[in-house]
Amino acid sequence: MLSMPEGTLTRGDVSEARERLATSRFLFVDVELPEEDDAPDGPPLAQLLGLETEGLAWLGQKDESPRAEFLGDRGAFVVPAVDADRVIHVHALVTEQYLLTVHRGPAPLIGDVTARFPLEAPRDSVAMLFLLLDEAMETYRRAAVQALLEVEDLEDAMFRRREPEQLYRLSRLRRTAALLHHTLLPYHRVAEETVTRRVMNRGFKEERLRLVREYRRTANLVLADIESLQETARRAFGSYSSLVSGEQNGVINRLAVVSTIFLPLTFVTGFFGMNFLYLTDELESRAIFWLLAVGLQVAFLLVALYVLHRTRLWRRLREDDSDVDDD
Repeated sequence: MLSMPEGTLTRGDVSEARERLATSRFLFVDVELPEEDDAPDGPPLAQLLGLETEGLAWLGQKDESPRAEFLGDRGAFVVPAVDADRVIHVHALVTEQYLLTVHRGPAPLIGDVTARFPLEAPRDSVAMLFLLLDEAMETYRRAAVQALLEVEDLEDAMFRRREPEQLYRLSRLRRTAALLHHTLLPYHRVAEETVTRRVMNRGFKEERLRLVREYRRTANLVLADIESLQETARRAFGSYSSLVSGEQNGVINRLAVVSTIFLPLTFVTGFFGMNFLYLTDELESRAIFWLLAVGLQVAFLLVALYVLHRTRLWRRLREDDSDVDDD
């Protein structure tokens, strides 16, 4: 529990939090629940905290969908945030007197928010709520930027030397991009609709309107970063596929050249392998054998080399080999 504006941080049990919520005029309360629900049949968390339970059955429940709505004079939010390689959901309930957050297991997001309190000096609980929302967006931004830098480093490394491990890392980063987008976009749409509807009400304070504008700008920038990450990951996969195709084309070209060079020898062996009377009785001299078996092969080889030189295909093959050696 954090008393504002003094900034006094205290720890206590549910009963103490219930008493402070009923008496304090400016309070931030964070409730950490166990990741595994040990008492699913117990009373609702809202009832334990002495709150009006109408419309609060979702508070503290596992696997809740993103939420952003106003219940009379209360605002209810289920905010996603990134913690390492997973997404956690923080339940937030805000009134004019307090901001209540609930999460299962540790949530570094809450520590980051409380660390900003002395610097930001929020004037009321709504300002504290927007600090929470901004910090949640910041966790997404950090995760997207870090993944984007990893993708760019991988793309640069694969052009120097392609390795199968790079494909696995690209797949993992693409899954990260999909996770960020699929968890943030539904919440962003719900929050944007709810906040827009709230701003249109008469009597909305100018200071809170400024907070809404800053939040919207931050959320749009974060979504742009995530979409940029997705596009970069797709481009990196295309680059990897292009490199594989280029290497396969080089191997096919070399096999085609070797097959072309040995084509006359294959023809000679197949031709003389047929048991026709003319072949067995007439073409018996050693001179004819060397002429057809060796002379034809040498002549065709010279013609093939001349064609390769004239078409500059040989030079392109040598350049491809030198590129591979440089890598």
